[in-house]
Amino acid sequence: MMSPSGPAVTRREALAAGAALAAGSLLGGCESPPDPIAAPPAPEGPARPSHYRFRLGDFEVTTISDAGAVIDGPWPIVGEDREPAEVERLMRENLLPEKKFRPGFTPMLVHTGRELILFDTGNGPAGFVPRPYGGWLAEQLGPAGFAPGQVDVVVLSHLHPDHVGGMMENGKPLFPRARYVTGQVEYDHWSSTDYSSASPEENVYKTSRLFQSNVAPVADRFSFVRPDGEVAPGIHAIAAYGHTPGHLAFHLESRGKRLLFWGDCAHHEVASLAHPEWHALFDMDKEAGARTRRRIYQMAAEERIPVVGYHTSFPSVGFVQKASSAYRWVSVTYQFDA
Repeated sequence: MMSPSGPAVTRREALAAGAALAAGSLLGGCESPPDPIAAPPAPEGPARPSHYRFRLGDFEVTTISDAGAVIDGPWPIVGEDREPAEVERLMRENLLPEKKFRPGFTPMLVHTGRELILFDTGNGPAGFVPRPYGGWLAEQLGPAGFAPGQVDVVVLSHLHPDHVGGMMENGKPLFPRARYVTGQVEYDHWSSTDYSSASPEENVYKTSRLFQSNVAPVADRFSFVRPDGEVAPGIHAIAAYGHTPGHLAFHLESRGKRLLFWGDCAHHEVASLAHPEWHALFDMDKEAGARTRRRIYQMAAEERIPVVGYHTSFPSVGFVQKASSAYRWVSVTYQFDA
């Protein structure tokens, strides 16, 4: 077959010609030298997700990372009543650093179809982990697809600084149209107990100060819930006393799908679950806190309820599995996608 401009070139001839051109290039047959190989880019540094989202029946659940600091511990935050070496050995056995850890600080947003509900507000400018290492919620809402003015309800599991610190920005409520819900027992305790004589380093002093600066200014927008009380359709409170006098967990259910937001029922996903009897530094009632951990862990394990654990490693979503006489945390993988 003839081409319009001359004889047809066979496939073998074309390949041969290509090989000759390549050889010529390798031998310096081109008129200009090849471009120099670009240098590799500079390292970008660590990258971590800032939010995680999944469906729960008709609900859409988003967890948001509020801090990324690596701090000393987990002793004495967990295992306050144990020798440091005992906690360090547990970390080593679980392939974790012995004296450093990165606690999660993980507010949760739930879009119910009717309302956007935020559970806990993170550290804000004055919480447990200061900026720039924490207090990220205000800036992370946008990348997660939300604006502060869209939040209808703010639910507070308790009133410690790393849960109410994000309520205010520059002296004004961050969530301008939200109503607030917390436990009646919790609110009554912090509103009626004077901790002004405590050391400024004590958590009760810091909590009392933040109650006055962040909670009291919006007192008229608070409503109160008791254990088993309803926050919104499908969302009910669960008593989880001990960490604070009125600490609450919350059970969510939509179309038969369930979720447990347990607030501070764990401060470390290994140590807290492996030894729920160990005292937690920030528990105000140590023995009540231990009893609550066992009860909540047992419920989550027996009923196979997925959990959002505020202080577990981000995305802070997982399951509890019975392990001998204690429990273990199983981080989420694809359970919500199947």
